[in-house]
Amino acid sequence: MLVPYEQLHATLRDILVRHAMEPARAEQCARLFADASRDGVASHGVNRFPRFVAMIANGMVDAHARPERIGGRGAMERWDGHRGPGNLNAWICMERAIELARENGIGAVGLGNSNHWMRGGNYGWQAAEAGVIGICWSNTLPNVPAWGTTVPLIGNNPLIIAVPRAGGHVVLDMAMSQFSYGALGTHRLRGLELPVAGGYDERGELTRDPAAIERTQRLLPIGFWKGSGLAILLDMVAAVLSGGNATHDFSTAPEKESGQSQVFLAIDAASIGAAGQSESIADRIISALHDGAALAGEEVRYPGERTLETRNKSLAEGVFVDESVWRDVLALASGGELSGMTWR
Repeated sequence: MLVPYEQLHATLRDILVRHAMEPARAEQCARLFADASRDGVASHGVNRFPRFVAMIANGMVDAHARPERIGGRGAMERWDGHRGPGNLNAWICMERAIELARENGIGAVGLGNSNHWMRGGNYGWQAAEAGVIGICWSNTLPNVPAWGTTVPLIGNNPLIIAVPRAGGHVVLDMAMSQFSYGALGTHRLRGLELPVAGGYDERGELTRDPAAIERTQRLLPIGFWKGSGLAILLDMVAAVLSGGNATHDFSTAPEKESGQSQVFLAIDAASIGAAGQSESIADRIISALHDGAALAGEEVRYPGERTLETRNKSLAEGVFVDESVWRDVLALASGGELSGMTWR
């Protein structure tokens, strides 16, 4: 079903206010959820909102907590998220990284003791819209088997890289598995198979069945051993820079996933006299991709291109929301109970 963007945002905002979040913070928190679904990432937008509200209710997320700077030197800072709302903590820390980049050419913020930041791409778009290159990542609970094992030992750690460009920002938003659990859930809810194999079934065979992968919890790392190795290093660097939890410190229960470590980097190309040059280079790279594919009678999209198309369509026609998820959201809006939320 399609829900007008402003109605979606207002509904989520009002639910957060009902759960004692200050109105201004509820406004921004709800907007980050609505923006994710607006841009076609429902798995980390409205689909995840009921779980977020449940974690406020069970005390895993402190709706009133704000992130705090606890140390730093030059362009680098360390912050404590105090287990506050993950998307608000992340937004504030990326904003601080951007401020540091304006002053120093580069800014780096390590954030510990936070919560799930929901759609990581939000903070890449935030950086690009501010005119800086943005790189950020988060660790997670252990939910992906390390290469060569059958048990979840590494996190499905999202990595975002964003480059500003007037013709359309280039924003890569990816995790360490071929598909996230949120994406598996979205495909299952729509009765769809995955476009390519995304994990293993009960027989230990690669499968495109999202429900089978959810049952085994055996996601396929991107690039096989390469994705596994990258997940380990992202976790390690995030924990070191933030002084926070590493993946092995988390509970394996999704409803208790709290205390993430995250890193936010901002690079201001203008500080080295490369503002116009960097955009020109980005434009030439995109043109080379489009033109090269067109010569072969094919089509190629750069990271973020489909997002812009989806965003425009959502704003014009309404944001797609799964009916069962919307029922849960409306139940929360009326003070009722959820109809059967799953944590994965």
